[in-house]
Amino acid sequence: MKNLEAIARWVGAGSLLFAVLAACFAVFAFRPATAQQTPPAPPAVQQDIKVRFTLDRPIDGTAAPLLLAIERGYFKAEGLEVTVDAAVNAFDGMTRLALANGAAEPTHDMSFGDINFLMRYRDQNPPTGIKAVFIVYDKPAYALIGRRSRGVQFPKDLEGKRLGAPGIDPAGSVWPLFARLNSVDVSKVTVMNVGPQVRAPMLAAGEVDAIAGNSFSAFVDLKDRSVQPEDIVVLLMADYGVTLYGSAILASAKFQTEKPDAIRGFLRAYVKGVRDTAANPSAAIDIVLTRMQGARKEVELERLQIALTQNIKKFDPKDTAVGGVDPQRFAAGMEQLGTIYSFKNKLKAEDIFDAQYLPAPPPAAAPAPKQPQKKKGK
Repeated sequence: MKNLEAIARWVGAGSLLFAVLAACFAVFAFRPATAQQTPPAPPAVQQDIKVRFTLDRPIDGTAAPLLLAIERGYFKAEGLEVTVDAAVNAFDGMTRLALANGAAEPTHDMSFGDINFLMRYRDQNPPTGIKAVFIVYDKPAYALIGRRSRGVQFPKDLEGKRLGAPGIDPAGSVWPLFARLNSVDVSKVTVMNVGPQVRAPMLAAGEVDAIAGNSFSAFVDLKDRSVQPEDIVVLLMADYGVTLYGSAILASAKFQTEKPDAIRGFLRAYVKGVRDTAANPSAAIDIVLTRMQGARKEVELERLQIALTQNIKKFDPKDTAVGGVDPQRFAAGMEQLGTIYSFKNKLKAEDIFDAQYLPAPPPAAAPAPKQPQKKKGK
C-alpha cells in the first residue's frame, strides 16, 4: 500500500515537471529573434572608379599601351573603369581637364598631353591646376621632316624654303627653339600655318619643302602617300640640342584632390600595358585596330615601332620608379622654353610635374613554358 502511494506521488511530480518544461519550451519557441540573431545584410558591391581619359589627337598606333591595358583587364584589376576619347588636337585634349567655359567640373579626369604645351597653358591659365604625373615620351617626337628632292637634308637647308608648321601643334610651337639652337635664320624661312591634317599631303605634293610634326606620324604618312623612304629626311629635334621632355600622362586638379589612389592605380596598369606592347607590338596593334575603322596594320605598326624605339624609355628593373624626370634636365628644358616663350608667371617644376604617383617598373612577363621535344622515330 505504501508502495502504491509513493508511485502515485512520483507520477504526480513527474507530470508537474513535464508541464513546467513544456511551458518553458513554448516561451522560447515563440520568443521573437533578437538583433544578434538577424542575418547580416550582404555587403554592398564595390563599384569600379570611373576614369574619363582623353587623348590629344585621333587614335593611332601609339595609343596601343593604353588600349592594351584596357583589353587585358589591367585597369579593372586596379578597381578602375577607364573610357577613352580621341581629340582633335593638343589644345582640345588639354581643355578637357580644365574648368572651361564656366563648367562645374572638367569633362575628363586624365589625359595624354604634351608637357611643354602644358607649361604654356598653365602660365596662361594658372588656376587650372593640371599636372603631369608620368612621362611617356622621354625623348619628344618633335621633328622637322623634309625631302631630299626638295633640297632639305640639314637644318640650315630650311633657309629659303617653305615650312608647314601648324601653330597649335607642339612641334610647330618648338620650331623657333630648334632654329635658334641650329643657327637657322628664321627670317629666311617662309612658315605656313597649315592644319595638322594637311601638312603631310602638302609635303607629298611639293606645296611645302618641309613640315614640323611628330616623327612617327609624318614619316609613316609620307610613305603611305607614295613618297620614297630614301627621299624623306627626319630631323628629330632631340638630336639637335632640344633637351625637353615630350608627352606625358596628365591629371586634372579635381582628380588629384579626390582620387589620388586612382591615379596611382592607373599608372601601375599603364606601365604593364607599355611592357606588353614593347614585348609584342604586333599583338598590341591588333587591339588598336578594333577602334580604327579602315586603318591598315602595317602603317600603324610602323608608327608604334618608331615611338617605342625613339621616344619611350625602356624600363630599368633596378629603378624604384618609372616615368619620372631628371630635375636638372627638367629645369634646363624650362629655361630653353623660356627663350622662345615669354612666361607671365614664374613657374616651378613642382607646378608642372608631380612625382608622388610614380609606380615601380612592372615585373617581366613570365616566359612561355617550352614544349618538350618529341624524340625522332616516335
